[in-house]
Amino acid sequence: MAKHKLFNVAVVGATGAVGVQILRLLEERNFPIAELKVLSSARSAGKVIKFKGQDVIIQEAKPESFDGVEIALFSAGGDVSRELVPAAIDRGVICIDNTSAFRMDPETPLVVPEVNVDKINEHKGVIANPNCSTIQMVHALKPLYDRYGISRIIVSTYQAVSGAGVSAINEMLRQSKDILETGSTKPDILPVSSLPVKHQIAFNAIPQIDKFHESGFTYEELKMINETKKIMGDDSIEVTATCVRIPVVYGHSESVYVELKSDFDLSEVRSLLADAPGIVLQDNPAEQVYPLASESAGKNETFVGRVRRDLSNPRALNMWIVSDNLLKGAAWNAVQIAEYIAIEQE
Repeated sequence: MAKHKLFNVAVVGATGAVGVQILRLLEERNFPIAELKVLSSARSAGKVIKFKGQDVIIQEAKPESFDGVEIALFSAGGDVSRELVPAAIDRGVICIDNTSAFRMDPETPLVVPEVNVDKINEHKGVIANPNCSTIQMVHALKPLYDRYGISRIIVSTYQAVSGAGVSAINEMLRQSKDILETGSTKPDILPVSSLPVKHQIAFNAIPQIDKFHESGFTYEELKMINETKKIMGDDSIEVTATCVRIPVVYGHSESVYVELKSDFDLSEVRSLLADAPGIVLQDNPAEQVYPLASESAGKNETFVGRVRRDLSNPRALNMWIVSDNLLKGAAWNAVQIAEYIAIEQE
């Protein structure tokens, strides 16, 4: 039996919510690793994690950390990526970046493997992982785009607090406890912005994710608008978004209205979705079967349901799209890209 090529791999931001999932997936999927470097901030350096039963010491992420590395998966924030990705590329590393640092760079492929895997080969050292809410939407819409074309998308998101990190999860749980026990709470973290004003997330919905742009849209909403066009390779698609944080730990949910360019049959639409790789169709309203964030948690797939023709536009569809934001929305998408690279270099 032929031996598979093994790779020297680095995971940057290994102690964060996404980094932990990346390491888990690399282990579970038996990614072909010769040597693993686990990199993080100086604060975490020296700690030990387990990988395939072996102790691995966390190292501080520095430019020289990438000496000898072939594939690096970054999930430590945009500032870290902007500083270290160029240093890694200079050392011949192929970087998969899960931050917004390079997503809209014209030279950087922005990839969802089920949508535009061919773009990976155009990389110049870095491949960008899209925004979590964008990934699940374009994943579900790609088979419809290929068959009918898409002219317009209106999306409202209901995003889990894990998208804002472990501290946001802890705050939601603390606030819930405070309110149930005392009737009040003090918010400290959400929304994440430069302003001192914070809002309660427990038992609430916050219509702000990221800072506001002068257009009145948040940067999260602009990411969905701009990234969708880039991933689909079609600037003619009209996209608008409203992104909302809700008190759910894992799993982003999206209400999507999509106008198609040609007539469609609903049964064919459902078949296209059911047959698409990585999509799970859960669409039986008569039995109250539809995607739920609580049931998507811990799963790699994108779940689609509530598929119905719009009552005012016969060429438009409404649907409900749910996925684990830390998995398909981040770690799993990145590992899929890494697996493609590994196969291409066999």
